[in-house]
Amino acid sequence: VPLLADRLLRGRSAAHARHDSLFGRVLARYAQLAGHLLRRPLWIAIAVLVVLAGGALSYRALPSGFMPHMDEGGFILDYRARPGASLAETDRLLRQVETLIRATPEVASYSRRTGVQLGGGLTEANEGDYFIRLKPPPRRGIDAVMAGLRRQIERQVPGLDIETAQMMEDLIGDLTAVPQPIEVKLFGPDLATLQALAPQVAARLGRIPGIVEVRDGLNIAGDAIEFHVDRDRAAIEGLDADAVAAQLSSLIGGSVVGRVQQGEKLIDIRLRGAAGLRRHVEDLSRLQLRAPDGHLLPVSRVAKVSIAAGQAQITRENLEQMVAVTARLENLDLGTAMREVRSAMAAMDLPAGVRVDYGGLYAQQQSSFHDLTIVFAAALLLVVALLLYLYERWAIVAAILATVLLAAAGVFIGLWLTGTELDISAMMGLTMIVGMVTEITVFYFAELDPAQTPTPALLIEAGQLRLRPILMTTLIAILALMPLALGLGTGAAMQTPLAIAIISGLIAAVPLVLLAMPSFYLLLATGLRDNRKPHDS
Repeated sequence: VPLLADRLLRGRSAAHARHDSLFGRVLARYAQLAGHLLRRPLWIAIAVLVVLAGGALSYRALPSGFMPHMDEGGFILDYRARPGASLAETDRLLRQVETLIRATPEVASYSRRTGVQLGGGLTEANEGDYFIRLKPPPRRGIDAVMAGLRRQIERQVPGLDIETAQMMEDLIGDLTAVPQPIEVKLFGPDLATLQALAPQVAARLGRIPGIVEVRDGLNIAGDAIEFHVDRDRAAIEGLDADAVAAQLSSLIGGSVVGRVQQGEKLIDIRLRGAAGLRRHVEDLSRLQLRAPDGHLLPVSRVAKVSIAAGQAQITRENLEQMVAVTARLENLDLGTAMREVRSAMAAMDLPAGVRVDYGGLYAQQQSSFHDLTIVFAAALLLVVALLLYLYERWAIVAAILATVLLAAAGVFIGLWLTGTELDISAMMGLTMIVGMVTEITVFYFAELDPAQTPTPALLIEAGQLRLRPILMTTLIAILALMPLALGLGTGAAMQTPLAIAIISGLIAAVPLVLLAMPSFYLLLATGLRDNRKPHDS
């Protein structure tokens, strides 16, 4: 840049360019305003309180989410028929769904998987998913298409539970094993209590506006065959319940009696009863047990065989029994939804021994926010260390740090004014604003001698000398980020919160650096100097 300046600047120097008619008036107005504020620091204090209060109120009112919301042009529709539904019955229901999909004008194409997931994992014959690709804009938004299709399926295809999610949300959900944004996990020692409580929790969540696709977490795995051993009769035969269970396990499930090697693999040899002896439930009562003295007896002599219908899947987390109630969102941000969920759960009278935990994408959001907060704090500490090394004066460091924190409050105000969610992208922008605002403050202090006692005249002159570079640097950054902030271009919506956060911080930084920071520095430097003066004895 110096080489280019030496070649290109002719006739008028940069110093003379500052005094043209337009910018000269700007410099004069700045000097007048800065001098007024330096003489009356109370006005700066009021402005600081207003910015802090606005930042705090905006932070409390901000909607929050996990990933930036965007239209990905396609979505996943997961479906699940009633437990035990055959492949033919599931296919019959899905053909009705496909009729509704084809009737949706925004749909360009779709593909269906039954008994297998998008990632290739095998599932039951009654579940699977669709990938539905939409036509390019102009068209209805993807949220409206998903909501409309979901309502049609719920109304016209009874017996089919569905969930809809965009590709990114579904992928993150698959990686975290919980694809739903909301997950209320009920823990307790009594499974029957948890299974009775889960529908009540689901009913409460379903009454919250904006929470849809509520599932009580009771996944019916199928029927169970129960053997009720009559201990007295078994004792007469010389058997007990454990002996009966062990023999039934070998007859029905088989037991490993040896291994045979095939190539590099060892294959188990499993011995069990013939298929014809266990094909039907009625056959099980005729299976032959062997008593300790060697005589044979049918199962019906010592046990009663029955079918327990509708056995729910048992889920454990960290060895604790757990039932998870899940839900998705429609036109509602994650933070607001979780506040409503927590309020609903607090109003419930939970039985003794039952505790509640929250998972899903909300848990991932909280973990990410915690990590990014640590990054933000680390960035501030690194900035403080660098500034101390550069200036070796606490007054300068404290003035810059106060300016950076006030600019961060301006980020929250900007997000609130634009209706942007506080998500991991916005948090990244908040962290980046620390370095960008610090760079602008260094522009200003480059015109000051750290060893010299600051005066209002010196501070105003430094502001006049650096007004043009600060404005140009800020304006260039804002213009460069404006396409992202407006969501222009494919995939730009992913970084829109980041761009809005940085633009908001830079807009707040300009008056803070040029007007508020000089007052901070003057007060701090004067106060520290007065404290260092020796007191009269």
